[in-house]
Amino acid sequence: MTTGPGGYILTHMKTTIDIADGLFLRSKKLARQRGLTLRTLVEEGLHASLARHEQQAPFRFQPVTAKGKGLAVEVQGEGWATLRQAIYRDRGA
Repeated sequence: MTTGPGGYILTHMKTTIDIADGLFLRSKKLARQRGLTLRTLVEEGLHASLARHEQQAPFRFQPVTAKGKGLAVEVQGEGWATLRQAIYRDRGA
């Protein structure tokens, strides 16, 4: 149960979503086989997906640094093309 913009309580919200045709047909077939509504199947899937994502630790970028004194003199002040050529000089790219 959630509180809506006007302070009223929301128990259900109606929305429209686009689903690929194949996924829709497979979902309808499975729901029918199990005696469920498509809505119930979609809600089960959303609950499972949310639980999985909420359990995963968020990605944390690990900064990578290199010891040195910055760019080599021959590429300082040059553009990306020159820097790229220097990086791949002996690598055949």
